[in-house]
Amino acid sequence: MIALQEGEVPAVTQRGDYAVVAITKHGVELARKLGSSFQNSDVYYMSKFEKGDEEDNGIQLFSGSVRLLLPALFQHYKGIIIIISLGAVVRMIAPLLKDKKTDPGVVVVDDKGENVISVLSGHIGGANELTREIAALLKAHPVITTASDVQKTIPVDLFGKRFGWVWDSAEKLTPVSASVVNEEKVAVIQESGERGWWHYDTPIPENINSYSSIEEAEKDGFQAALVVTHRLLKEEEKHVLNNGVLYRPKNIVLGMGCNRGTSAFEIESVMLETLEELQFSVKSVRAISTIDLKKDEEGLLQVAKKYGLEFSYYTPEELNEMEIKNPSETVFKYTGAYGVSEPAALLKSGASELYLEKKKSGNVTISVAVIPYN
Repeated sequence: MIALQEGEVPAVTQRGDYAVVAITKHGVELARKLGSSFQNSDVYYMSKFEKGDEEDNGIQLFSGSVRLLLPALFQHYKGIIIIISLGAVVRMIAPLLKDKKTDPGVVVVDDKGENVISVLSGHIGGANELTREIAALLKAHPVITTASDVQKTIPVDLFGKRFGWVWDSAEKLTPVSASVVNEEKVAVIQESGERGWWHYDTPIPENINSYSSIEEAEKDGFQAALVVTHRLLKEEEKHVLNNGVLYRPKNIVLGMGCNRGTSAFEIESVMLETLEELQFSVKSVRAISTIDLKKDEEGLLQVAKKYGLEFSYYTPEELNEMEIKNPSETVFKYTGAYGVSEPAALLKSGASELYLEKKKSGNVTISVAVIPYN
């Protein structure tokens, strides 16, 4: 049992990503229901409602004010579902708030389980989506007040998140969001990345128009822009971000080969130099792809881990199925494949041709492919 004391942050045992908290008899029943049906969640409730099966079910009991439990939950969980009155929750979490980019999503459920309310970090923290999920499980009414959700328009801070898109800078998120919800003329300029970003069952609002290039959008005029590209913008294009957000889709695959024992520093240097030469953003790299002989190559693994990249590898037979322009008998002699970086990039990306066929630099060979999205 967790004994809550003033001035101490209690030790909690985190198993899932979400915490469910209750302090009333009816709330405990709801919490237990959520604990059994909502995967990846940990349940906490007051010890006076102990039923005897808590240890078997991984439920954590506490005594004392629930206010003292919240600092620990804020540190450990990405989302917190609290079955307490909204006003009480607002007062308790107020001293804990830091930044919407780091605060967990907080959702409040009323004691009868009739309403589920998104309270904190609705977009970036995921509280809005969590609200919908919990409401569906409880057959309750989801209450979401975020303007973009209510109006069924683009949530600028979450645009493309489900595809893994990231923004270059958060500086203009707020003013561009204001332009979207205030129905100003907004240009979605998409040069690359997934196309199915509109997920509502209603048409795209009339104030939002899509373009395939900055030049095309400028002919039409706009007051705010959402720019989706893996390309580094030229100086003369950067004015588009005066009231714009630049998104990086994960659509670049690096096929890589190297001599055994090549350092991560050398591999990373070749990667960054190549991307700079191509004027591609490193934030748009999705994966490093190679031959299975290199699946344990420490330098490649370290670079993939550092940049959060997928790491894939293929057998010589799989690589030889790909048609490449630079087959090598020497490479075949040592690996059984006529090439490594080129076919590996093609296989992983699904592209029909390479953006960069093959570049040899020191101990590293690199090829670059851009994932096609139609």
